[in-house]
Amino acid sequence: MDVHEYQLLQSELPVLDRLLAQTPEKNVINRMSLQARKDAVMKALTSYTPPLREPARARLTFQGKPVVGNYGIFAKFGGEAIDKFADAVRAFAASRSGPLGTRGAIPNRDDYQLIITGTAPGSFGFDLEEHLIQSTLPMEGPSLVGQAIKQTCALMTATQGSDDDLADVAAESDPRAIVALRDFLKTMADHEAVCALQFQDKVIRFTNTGQVRRSAERLSQDNIHEDEQYLDGAFIGVLPKKRTFEFRLAATGEIITGRVGPDIIDAGVINQVLEQQTTIQVQTTRVGDGRPRYVLLHYGEPLKSGVIVKDGEKGND
Repeated sequence: MDVHEYQLLQSELPVLDRLLAQTPEKNVINRMSLQARKDAVMKALTSYTPPLREPARARLTFQGKPVVGNYGIFAKFGGEAIDKFADAVRAFAASRSGPLGTRGAIPNRDDYQLIITGTAPGSFGFDLEEHLIQSTLPMEGPSLVGQAIKQTCALMTATQGSDDDLADVAAESDPRAIVALRDFLKTMADHEAVCALQFQDKVIRFTNTGQVRRSAERLSQDNIHEDEQYLDGAFIGVLPKKRTFEFRLAATGEIITGRVGPDIIDAGVINQVLEQQTTIQVQTTRVGDGRPRYVLLHYGEPLKSGVIVKDGEKGND
């Protein structure tokens, strides 16, 4: 049983009580049927283990050519748009557990499902909710789906900002998730539609299809350039909780800053090798002509093959 089914059973219980109260004692068969259903509902509610948090919720509304006022939306567009948006959220959620491959099924995609719980008032749209399944409970803290929707909002907002704004968010986003969000925006642009996404206390809104098309183009591989490279130099500082680092380049003396990648579990260990000459492997993300953003992938001494060996490991000569 999921949360939505639990809520439906809760709402059914007072209805059954009212029907039982209105059914005369002489209608034995009807009363037996109602009482049996009430007993089944009570048993299901009693056996349910509620989650330790509320599911993540968002509201996605549309305007434009495929929308018929606040009355309805063309089914072909509505289905395709929601599917593309859900794909983007699934990609962002799955990428928080590890890098995604460029092809193939998204790992554990069924764990990151969204369900439509209603239609949104005003401009036509949908209320969306994270699908919490019993097998994943109990749960504490923010869910991967909630974090994914938040990251989707951040990237959509960044597409309307500067190159540096977009690079900051793109550097923390899996390339496949970026492609999935671009596909959603392209679907809207192709159908001459715009959308507004509301999550928690934030709303990101597109006002015209030209703006949507520009945002989609800014997420293209022609605009977002990602690469991996090796840099020689020395660490001069790391903030373990914020997972940021400063590194002085040996060639120029320039100091670069960046984020410590998820593969390095304990960022604080790097503070033990400050001011020691080393080689690091970083992922660089650059948007347009903006400055690059760095994510630290590995650090240590380079082998002749160019492979990085992290501190505490030994390579083969």
